[in-house]
Amino acid sequence: MAKALVSACLVGCACRFDGRDKRAAALLDALARAGVEAVPFCPEEAGGLGTPRPPATLVGGDGEAVLDGHATVVAEGGRDVTAQFVEGARLAVERARSEGCDIAYLKERSPSCGCAQVHTNEGVRRGSGVTAALLRRNGIPTVSVD
Repeated sequence: MAKALVSACLVGCACRFDGRDKRAAALLDALARAGVEAVPFCPEEAGGLGTPRPPATLVGGDGEAVLDGHATVVAEGGRDVTAQFVEGARLAVERARSEGCDIAYLKERSPSCGCAQVHTNEGVRRGSGVTAALLRRNGIPTVSVD
């Protein structure tokens, strides 16, 4: 059976910063019809951030810039959580590889999972989250789910 890495909040896990989920029934139904197993993963929890947690934003660029050392991820209140976001992204790649996932369905606008838009200190901007960027750098295509 084919497998896809899926943002855990999209499968109904209450792992978002606010302790809620963003279950995407249409996505889950489509994957099931196609015979694709969803492998849930939350990079922010995996990186060591609890739930609930203060919301975080990208500062100085998107996830690509974070991976290149030119931007940071800062939680509300000023705590630098860049290391946790990068670790969560690394673990997402590891999980995708170990499970044989050849694609990832990720929550749009997340500073971790956003594929085309992300929350920055300047509002929602075009760009990738840290996890989406690292997955793509490792040859795993990402699909945005809103």
